[in-house]
Amino acid sequence: MPFFCFWRFGLAKLEDKLTEMLNPGVEALGFELVGVEFVRAGKHSILRVFIDHENGITVDDCADVSHQVSAILDVEDPISTEYNLEVSSPGMDRPLFKEKHYQDSVGEVIQVRLSMPMDDRRNFKGKLLACEDGIVSIEVDGQQFQLAVANIEKGNVVPTFD
Repeated sequence: MPFFCFWRFGLAKLEDKLTEMLNPGVEALGFELVGVEFVRAGKHSILRVFIDHENGITVDDCADVSHQVSAILDVEDPISTEYNLEVSSPGMDRPLFKEKHYQDSVGEVIQVRLSMPMDDRRNFKGKLLACEDGIVSIEVDGQQFQLAVANIEKGNVVPTFD
């Protein structure tokens, strides 16, 4: 097995641990935990928590979840460096964390960055054609690519304005 497979699949990323830790508390408040992103930048690191609800998200919702998440993080203390906590809705450029997120976005224009290059490239932007069995089918400039969800480091919907 290549080293990157062991690293990617054998060891849980910090974001995965945080998602598992925070999900029960966020769900207890009646929200969906869409995903967690930790941007490392020394003293200026940011922990982003994306939440959603069928009725949308308000500033008060973000404040409530922020208090809940802060309490959990204070007890568990999973991050050893300084960071700022941001809680928000996914927004128009909705981040895609799970296979279900890709399935829900079929027909949309998406942008993804791969962990490991495919065909000498890591960045793809195009129309999401399908997502089945852990494989994203995307059309970029008339060419179709099959990308493993497990190899996607970062993905998001690209807002379009008609």
